[in-house]
Amino acid sequence: MPRSVTASPDSPAPPGRDRDFSQVAQALAAPARSVFCNLLMDGTARPAGELARAAGVGASTASEHLSVLVAAGLLECTASGRRRYYRLAGPEVARALEALGGLTGAAPVRGYRPSRQAARLAAARFCYDHLAGRFGVALSEAWHAAGWLREGPEELTPKGAEGFAGLGVDVDTARAARRPTVRLCADWTERRPHLAGALGAAVGARFLAAGWVERHRTDRGLTVTPAGRALLADRWGIDVDEERGLRSAG
Repeated sequence: MPRSVTASPDSPAPPGRDRDFSQVAQALAAPARSVFCNLLMDGTARPAGELARAAGVGASTASEHLSVLVAAGLLECTASGRRRYYRLAGPEVARALEALGGLTGAAPVRGYRPSRQAARLAAARFCYDHLAGRFGVALSEAWHAAGWLREGPEELTPKGAEGFAGLGVDVDTARAARRPTVRLCADWTERRPHLAGALGAAVGARFLAAGWVERHRTDRGLTVTPAGRALLADRWGIDVDEERGLRSAG
């Protein structure tokens, strides 16, 4: 079994006490660490070597950076044999980083390949375990319009429970989860919310399992498959155009 080598973050501050943001700020204050967190925002676990190559740093430098992120409680590490795998410490970390992305500038894009990668991430990606980007936002808005989700407070409607179940989404497990069934997550590229929570995770898992989306091999972006494009157009009037992005088919 993999051996956990995760460092435990400090206990949360009691209510009414000021928060010390400096620890997290210092942990993120290096470009390589930003690259690591961006890659891990899809909820996957990646080996240290892969993260080092993505950031363009050596193995020893990557190890130092990763240790800082683990100590700050942003990442967790598991060892399997001689390899160590890193992932975000949990959905609350992904949520915080996604929200923080709305306050930060985009990383400089130099060259055709990084530009295409940035465009793919803006179009469709995973935000930890749920769908994000224009794709995720368009779906969330369509589900609100269809009466599957209700605002104020955000909740799943009986019509929505039936609709998601009809897609093969495990609604019962989502409702029984310890995390909120439905919540909205601020999308840092769209400046509009997408569906998160246990239901968002169940939807993301179903879209992957059904082959409606596929993960990219080198980043956290997603490709909407022909079957996925047909589903979006037929069910919610969303047209996926690789050149122009997502728009209403109506």
